Amino acid sequence: MRGNPWSQTPSSATALLKAIVHDAIAAQALQPEPWLTRRANMISPMTVLMTTSRSFRHLMGPSNAEGASTHYQAAMAEVHKQLKRPTVQRSMFAMARTTPTDIVRSKLSRAEIQHRALTALPDDLLSNIPDNDNSYSLFQGFQASFPELTDEGKKHRRRVSRGRKLIEDGTAVSETQRLNQAKKEKAAMMHEFDLLAVRKNMASSEIREIDNKIANLHGMRRIIMERLAGLEQEEALLEHDILDVEGRVEAAQALVDEAEEIAKNTPTKDEVDLVGDADDHDPEFMSQSVYEKIPSSSSSTPTKRPKKVRRRISMPILHEHFEPGSSIREIRAHKDTITALDFDAPFGVMVTAALDDSVRVWDLNAGRCMGHLEGHTASVRALQVEDNILATGSVDATIKLWDLSKSRYDPQGAGGHGEEDEDAIAFENPDDQYVEPPQGSMDDCELFTLQSHVGEITALHFRGDTLISGSADKTLRHWDLEKGRCIQTLDVMWAAAQASANPNTSDAAWRPTGRSQSSSADFVGSLQVFESALACGTADGMVRLWDLRSGQVHRSLVGHTGAVTCLQFDDVHLVTGSLDRSIRIWDLRTGSIYDAYAYDNSITSMMFDARRIVSAAGEDVVKVYDKVEGRQWDCGAGVTAAEEGRNPSIVERVRVKDGYMLEGRQDGIVGVWTC
Repeated sequence: MRGNPWSQTPSSATALLKAIVHDAIAAQALQPEPWLTRRANMISPMTVLMTTSRSFRHLMGPSNAEGASTHYQAAMAEVHKQLKRPTVQRSMFAMARTTPTDIVRSKLSRAEIQHRALTALPDDLLSNIPDNDNSYSLFQGFQASFPELTDEGKKHRRRVSRGRKLIEDGTAVSETQRLNQAKKEKAAMMHEFDLLAVRKNMASSEIREIDNKIANLHGMRRIIMERLAGLEQEEALLEHDILDVEGRVEAAQALVDEAEEIAKNTPTKDEVDLVGDADDHDPEFMSQSVYEKIPSSSSSTPTKRPKKVRRRISMPILHEHFEPGSSIREIRAHKDTITALDFDAPFGVMVTAALDDSVRVWDLNAGRCMGHLEGHTASVRALQVEDNILATGSVDATIKLWDLSKSRYDPQGAGGHGEEDEDAIAFENPDDQYVEPPQGSMDDCELFTLQSHVGEITALHFRGDTLISGSADKTLRHWDLEKGRCIQTLDVMWAAAQASANPNTSDAAWRPTGRSQSSSADFVGSLQVFESALACGTADGMVRLWDLRSGQVHRSLVGHTGAVTCLQFDDVHLVTGSLDRSIRIWDLRTGSIYDAYAYDNSITSMMFDARRIVSAAGEDVVKVYDKVEGRQWDCGAGVTAAEEGRNPSIVERVRVKDGYMLEGRQDGIVGVWTC
């Protein structure tokens, strides 16, 4: 057996045997798969050997038994001998448990398996293929776009043009060849024309697809905007309830403290007995009649209610997602010209005053009136809202402070109205008809009155416990809101006279503007205070910077040729508006003009925030200057008035905070915009 290759290399026999069995099972791959797996545990190694022998004999045995050679017999005997080995039996038993699917998969390469896994599509995906209205197939689109994307296409175009030139220059070409060449050129050009049509159709289809996506995104954005509006509405209602609960807690705490104070001052029974004994010994010890005639302190001076600031817990952000120049709402606030307006925050509380001698408080979130503030005997010319504190200055020469958080106002409209009525008031009022608020809703809001001026109040501004007021009596008064009294009076004319007498400060002297003084020009047009710094604009066109610690003018800014009607400053710049139809931006560090803008009419109101400067310039629109982009644009009802067939009134007052703008007009309408 040494010369027999089977005996020398038993592994070769085993490998041959495995290959034979593998081919036999692969030949049976079309049979149902469980033919081995279902009965694998019941097959013995001997059964596998017999099956393998039959398969081996069937595949390799001669068809004619008579011609069988001795070599074949020896080989088969060696195979049977090898099959009786335990290792071969175990390997054959393991192969018998392998399914035909696994055997077939083992013959596939890794790349082919990956390709089949990636290209396989489930039936449910194939059944839900979307409809496509494109008249060209994907292959046609690829064929039309392919020459432009490759260098070969460019070379082809160059060869065609060079060939045309050679044909035109050649003289030895026959007419038939020239005709055939022209036909080929026409066919090529028509083919290129068809390809261009395909590409044009593809571009049009892409544009329509983008338009559909944009429309879907706009729809999604509108839905999310409505959701955000609902969330802010719920947030505002919850914040109102929180403030109401805080007020009740403070009132209950005040009652508890008062009860404890009374209990502490109430004498005990022993103390009462001691006092009674003293009265028995000396009945004339003290005359009670003298003290009964002395009026109590409470009857002589009214008690000043404390000023308590309540800041908003959250700030609305809905207006930030509107396009600039979008109209949020219009409110029919008054029947006469708006003289002053201000608000605390976007979608918050607004206060308006007009020539109809009324002051009204509005809920900007719902667009309805919260109540009337009664107390002034004439029109209010100046007002400021800061958190829940309101200061109003009137023609009756008085200043009143109000606490708007003490109003009896229900934002849900529960004052006798049903839910449908409340919705109608808040959102379904296209004509903006005025709805009367509940009677006495603002009776508890007044805190105290400041009286010292002898002329109408034309400007005021407060920050913290400091309030500065300007009057037609040509004075500025410095008020301490904690004590409720005037602590300093600044005489503008005296300061101007002092400046005229001092040659070094001649710029601060009173300067006639040279223009005819309008009757509407106030002596003190506008002012702003920050700690001990005060800026004041007057009718002579000058802006004076005061130091409240010394009561002296620190610097005077000369430039306007008309009365200053409005001003505002921040850390670096001061912006002023004047009747000379200009807005000037000053650099507070140097006192020089940083920039200036001219308009067609007088500036009656101006305000700026972090990004924009808005102003009322005697037109039916608000002039907006974008400081970031450096451009001017108009915002207001007058922009689309011609298209809508409307004739809006002139804008008199304007206020802006964080891109949320209010504009009050001469006809009493207040417009709410985003800018």
